[in-house]
Amino acid sequence: MGGVTHARWAAGAVVVALAATGCGGGSGGGYGGGSGDGVLSSSWGDPQNPLEPANTNEVQGGKVLDMIFRGLKKYDPRTGKAQDWLARSIDTKDSQNFTVRVKDGWTFSNGEKVTARSFVDAWNYGASLRNNQKNAYFFGYIDGYDKVHPAGGAQSADTLSGLKVVDDHTFTVRLNQKFSGFPDTLGYAAFAPLPRIFYTDHAAWLKRPVGNGPYAVESYTRGSQMNLRKWDAYPGADKAQNGGVTLKVYTDNNTAYTDLMAGNLDLADDIPAAQLKNVRSDLGDRYINTPAGIIQTLAFPYYDKAWNKPGAEKVRTGLSMAINREQITERIFDRTRTPATDWTSPVLGTAGGFKAGLCGPACQYDPARAKKLVKEGGGIPGGQVRITYNADTGSHREWVDAVCNSINNALGDSRACVGNPVGTFADYRNRIGQHELRGPFRAGWQMDYPLIQNFLQPLYYTNASSNDGKWSDPDFDDLVDQANAQTDPAKAVSTFQKAEEVVRDKMAAIPLWYQNGSAGYSERLSHVALNPFSVPVYNEIKVG
Repeated sequence: MGGVTHARWAAGAVVVALAATGCGGGSGGGYGGGSGDGVLSSSWGDPQNPLEPANTNEVQGGKVLDMIFRGLKKYDPRTGKAQDWLARSIDTKDSQNFTVRVKDGWTFSNGEKVTARSFVDAWNYGASLRNNQKNAYFFGYIDGYDKVHPAGGAQSADTLSGLKVVDDHTFTVRLNQKFSGFPDTLGYAAFAPLPRIFYTDHAAWLKRPVGNGPYAVESYTRGSQMNLRKWDAYPGADKAQNGGVTLKVYTDNNTAYTDLMAGNLDLADDIPAAQLKNVRSDLGDRYINTPAGIIQTLAFPYYDKAWNKPGAEKVRTGLSMAINREQITERIFDRTRTPATDWTSPVLGTAGGFKAGLCGPACQYDPARAKKLVKEGGGIPGGQVRITYNADTGSHREWVDAVCNSINNALGDSRACVGNPVGTFADYRNRIGQHELRGPFRAGWQMDYPLIQNFLQPLYYTNASSNDGKWSDPDFDDLVDQANAQTDPAKAVSTFQKAEEVVRDKMAAIPLWYQNGSAGYSERLSHVALNPFSVPVYNEIKVG
């Protein structure tokens, strides 16, 4: 999902206005009203795509999905631990065949009941090749995926053979391989249920999304703001403690911070690097800085042969060793980032797969060794590293310039590295998706669910959903398959770490730093917190 792109990974000039009435209407109850009527405003960025759960793999859209949908699992906002939510139980005897029982009493905001078929139909839609959903890959474990989403040729089946509806509240899942961690992935938005109107009048649903979460979308003007309002009839235990959230679009987090300080914004969830030295004195205890499941890396375009030829791994490793992470995280980020020493996140903990120091010398600043490796690898392709990044959010210009300065100093060449800014996140993501890049690019990753598998497989497995650079290695793929088949969690983690060593040895991507979630809020708000995904826990915020 992982804005970062969580982190997941927003944006054309087209303006989409959703009807300003309660989304879905029907018998599901009203929006707003009752206790906690205050509406808060929060900084945001336009999502890249319409809010289909299986087609959203970036942070800004993910924030909305997390408010308007609830799935079988929900991740604890404090610990990140997966807990049953709409699932009454998920049982298996062999880590390959699962029986899912759905709780009764849940409805969508239009009054329609949430049933087993609400999930099965949504998953079949998400997996289908003809629907072209960005998160289709998440259904790749389910039997029959090769028929509904073939790697080549025409789709030969409409539904996944591994999904069967048993009754209104029970369905079964058969995977094409053992995957002991499968149940814990089901809190990810791609696995959300969908109502019938999504299929019967898709265009209407896109204009007026109907979900089953504590909020409903009231209106949206692209490039301006989205208004979400509390759904009073929401049946879950995590009801909204406020009347709604107005998400205001900002293309510059410095402007958002200025609006927060001027009283024109209640919550800014991306503190600009330029303000990190002032934010504690500006906001006091209304400033939040907490560890998050986010890592920033530099990815490479392996579809460009120049970066995929023999010896290129030496160039990539040399570039990694030319980056002074300690200095950059101190000077640019005031130590709100931590130099990365592996490709996961400390949020996982050692039992969950985080292994400090796994990167070894390749992630340590060593100018002499860096210069030697780059030379041994045949030099920088094209003679210059152009780091592409989006210039609209995240203070990326500052750190990219710092990374390039570090590389230039280490290699003794003032033109060895330059930044290549792209105006908006949407344009940036589109260029990546169309394989237009010819050099390394910013690739922040925000975890979708708290498993080491999520930091590795979606990013580096051959043809995986977020493998934007198209890196491929059979040894890595084989180890991931082995890890997924392990029923012993500890053995699964250790096997994933062996796969991570392949990523290290080939320097598939350069890890830069682990990122904390940061936010600041106005005196109107209380009970503000960020979850381990660095997203505000909107439903718990109180206004006034």
